[in-house]
Amino acid sequence: MSSPFLLEIATSDFESTKNAVSGGADRIELCANLTEGGTTQSFGVIKKCRESFNVTLYPIIRIRGGDFFYTHEEYDCMYEDALKCKELGCDGVVIGFLSKDATIDVKRTAKIIEAVYPLKVTFHRAFDRCLDPFIALKQLIEIGCERILTSGQQLTALEGCELIYQLHQQANNRITIMPGSGVRASNISELITKTGCKEFHASLRTLQHSKMDYFPPAFKENEGNDHFGISVEMVKELKEKLLLSN
Repeated sequence: MSSPFLLEIATSDFESTKNAVSGGADRIELCANLTEGGTTQSFGVIKKCRESFNVTLYPIIRIRGGDFFYTHEEYDCMYEDALKCKELGCDGVVIGFLSKDATIDVKRTAKIIEAVYPLKVTFHRAFDRCLDPFIALKQLIEIGCERILTSGQQLTALEGCELIYQLHQQANNRITIMPGSGVRASNISELITKTGCKEFHASLRTLQHSKMDYFPPAFKENEGNDHFGISVEMVKELKEKLLLSN
């Protein structure tokens, strides 16, 4: 069944990407460290995912957690990471650079957009930390960004749906506005209605328990034994809700 809606899933490793693709994800935002908001995965993982899955693949280019105001050295590292993703045959990259005054760092953003062309570029939720989202929207359109991932400058997309709707209207098909943060099967219909958007972003993280047979007593109850992953069933449920929203 065809759908006007597109589902992007944020994944954090090879196995979670495999499960997201099996569940019907249309596009993957490939990250590491999702608990920190996502950082760049290893190139071994990016390469293996590119070779294994016939799905649109956008690795995040982010050197660390925290804010989005980076040193020259940090930016240089991310510039090289973006070029490597182009070399590996990815479809796009996800970036986000702010100046100290919480405006878009237009120069740095434009430099990577130009460098990775013809790859597409999503500007991630650094957008939600911008001083003026409407000025930021205009700037990102002007420099050729393809998409903005946003929760409407609130903690979740549902809380920020009014601003998301305004951004979607202002964008007028010149750039895609993609709601993300807290997107679930239980609220996707409401988000479609309240935002008017066609693309949605979710992580759907669930705790995956270790399959190890043994841990030394001191580490048996350690939280580090488990990790977050993605349930195929949760992705399928969200995708089915999107399909039924035609």
